[in-house]
Amino acid sequence: MNQSSSSTSLFRRLRFVLVETSRAGNVGATARAMKNMGFSDLVLVNPRVPDVLKHEEAIAFASGAQDILANARLVGSIDEALDGCNFAAALSARLREFSPPIVRPRQLAHRLSSEESLRAALVFGNERFGLPNEAVERCNVLINIPADAQYSSLNLAQAVQVLAYECRVAALGEEVIDSRIGFEGEPAPLADVEGMYRHLEQALVAVEFLDPDNPKKLMPRLKRLFARTGLEIEEVNILRGIARQVLLKCRPADAAAKEKK
Repeated sequence: MNQSSSSTSLFRRLRFVLVETSRAGNVGATARAMKNMGFSDLVLVNPRVPDVLKHEEAIAFASGAQDILANARLVGSIDEALDGCNFAAALSARLREFSPPIVRPRQLAHRLSSEESLRAALVFGNERFGLPNEAVERCNVLINIPADAQYSSLNLAQAVQVLAYECRVAALGEEVIDSRIGFEGEPAPLADVEGMYRHLEQALVAVEFLDPDNPKKLMPRLKRLFARTGLEIEEVNILRGIARQVLLKCRPADAAAKEKK
């Protein structure tokens, strides 16, 4: 699937902001989570680890997303981090007395994807203390991930992954739905499929499942069923092999040899 290169693409409009992160590994893991989902704009506000972007733990946890670290920006305030943005969402499991409106990740992702004028930031707090109130108050909404009430605390990179995934799904829309499963064979020619239907019909008559004098809608329904699957050559051959074995069991060998191909 190709991500849009347009400046209106959510992959280009969305920024991830980490405030006062205290573990270098979480910065690296965040970079990895972002890259997994196709995002690249990372800003760190006063990280508590010196030279965090070059820290060996951050590089190790990035695991292939070192380019995200290399291009990340370090700033000294939340205002600097949000420069150029016209929308910000704070992530917190803790509700605030004067909280902005609370939304779920999927609701937020849908809005960010559908409103192309939004240049947005997702703001994540310190691993132990979360976001300070002043940072939350700078945001338009508060995101609450509906985790289990008995243990709702997510690791920082896990929270980033949840939000990045929801935003990716929303941004790609129907394109993200991929029904392919593993190996894909060559689609069966229509003539071969039609031959398989005739062969299958013979087998169904032989086992007396289909009455040729009163077939009703059985074969049209079976054709509709198989049409939804997108039959491949090997699959057609398997079905014809099944029909052949059924006919061999139900007919004398000489009659089976004369069956219609």
